Amino acid sequence: MAETNYVTRETFEKMQQDLQSMKAIDRPAASKAIAEAREKGDLKENAEYDAAKEAQGILEAKIKQLEGVIATARILDESTIDTSRVSILTKVTVENLNTKKKATYQIVSENEADLKSGKISVTSPIGSGLLGKVVGEVAEVNVPAGLIKFKIEDISV
Repeated sequence: MAETNYVTRETFEKMQQDLQSMKAIDRPAASKAIAEAREKGDLKENAEYDAAKEAQGILEAKIKQLEGVIATARILDESTIDTSRVSILTKVTVENLNTKKKATYQIVSENEADLKSGKISVTSPIGSGLLGKVVGEVAEVNVPAGLIKFKIEDISV
């Protein structure tokens, strides 16, 4: 069975726009590049033709992958999220008990993860370690650098 991808409406709409762009703009451009390269003669020694065919193959793989993600996507409504426990789409403020530093992360799907904007994947070591925890609880998370203890300070949407 395919894995469910939980996303926000905004991310779902962006994925649909990206897919439409690939099909309507990028796919015809790839076909045109192949046709132009084909006109340049012998296909056995035509590097431009080979490169255009390879680019088309990569584009088709991206389209197929994105179609799969969209097909298994489940749109989450932020208004129905329970903030009594850490779950997907909640924002959690934690204190790293090793460094005494505080940080706020939003737990999101793999497709939406972006550490620079404070969004961590639900499947990452920290994301999965925080899941299900309540305010005041300490989460022990195994990361490549060792064990980190996070105290849950706040959970919001």
